[in-house]
Amino acid sequence: MRGDFPCNAFALPGIVCFDRGHIPMRINSLQTSARAAGTGLVFFLAGCALAAEPPAAASAAPAMSVPGTGGWLFLDKELRHLGAPKFWADPDGPAVAGDPLPAILDFKRQLDSVGVDLLVVPVPAKAAIYPEVLPPPGIPDPGATDREFFKALGGHGVNVLDLTESFRAAKDAGPVYCRQDSHWAPEGIMIAAKAIADRVRDLPWAKAMPKLPLTYQVLPINITGDLAAPGAAPEPLNARFIAADGQPVPPSKSSPLILLGDSHNLIFHAGGDMQAAGAGLPDQLAFELGFPVDVVAVRGSGATPARRNLARRKDNLAGRQIVVWCFSVREFTEGQGWSKVPVVKEAAPAPGPGY
Repeated sequence: MRGDFPCNAFALPGIVCFDRGHIPMRINSLQTSARAAGTGLVFFLAGCALAAEPPAAASAAPAMSVPGTGGWLFLDKELRHLGAPKFWADPDGPAVAGDPLPAILDFKRQLDSVGVDLLVVPVPAKAAIYPEVLPPPGIPDPGATDREFFKALGGHGVNVLDLTESFRAAKDAGPVYCRQDSHWAPEGIMIAAKAIADRVRDLPWAKAMPKLPLTYQVLPINITGDLAAPGAAPEPLNARFIAADGQPVPPSKSSPLILLGDSHNLIFHAGGDMQAAGAGLPDQLAFELGFPVDVVAVRGSGATPARRNLARRKDNLAGRQIVVWCFSVREFTEGQGWSKVPVVKEAAPAPGPGY
């Protein structure tokens, strides 16, 4: 549990609390009274003050779902991440448990050794884009720690695409995140795809790629998000579906661009529980660039498990030009850890004299 929790006698199941530092924590055990004078803790359940009766529909929502206002739902892990303290070590400072920086720098070193570029695309937290719909007292400057980490990565030569300001500027024109789901909405995906493509399309190898005649169609869809209560009304969205000869564009294992990461690379792309096929980030990137991309994405942690899947290919990234590593910012503190993964097999040393 993160933060200063001065008394353990106030917890109720499924409640997220914000202490005086506004650090969110999920409390899982039933204790005694939910109020005590002088504790400085404020509890909220289903977007209401604890003293109020929670709406029946909200109380039936998944345990990981934290209600905001106006029908917005947030993932508990994401709020915990936003309340986390600095999670990486300074060059001359003490080690920090779970520090993602060594693994990211090691991955970059491996890619550099075979001439492959790395672009890290952390998906901002929904609450960093829509802080106004968090239940009071909210989180002051959500995402500030993440942005400091992006600067630290840049200081080590890692290219980072921060989508925060682009999303904030666009949110009034249409939702960039799903209200009822932990993922970005089709509009957010299109913004991300264009921003990634802007970093790639003018590179010599990208200009030289044969271009596909792709078409698109904007269609209404209805989704039931992973944060919604059973029986909740579907959430209506508009999605841009990309096609080649009337069919979704399949990923290509021979593409010079690998899209690596978590389910943000699968939502609206993989079909089934990923809501739709043909309108996800791989599809939008193919449309923006004119050629299909390769996808190495997992329904889970986009940090270590995704890199392990890439390593299992055992191809040393032959023929690749860039890895776009796209994953939720909550991975930095709430994922499955940041192990170093040997994706590129190190070249054997040359034999010495007499061998």
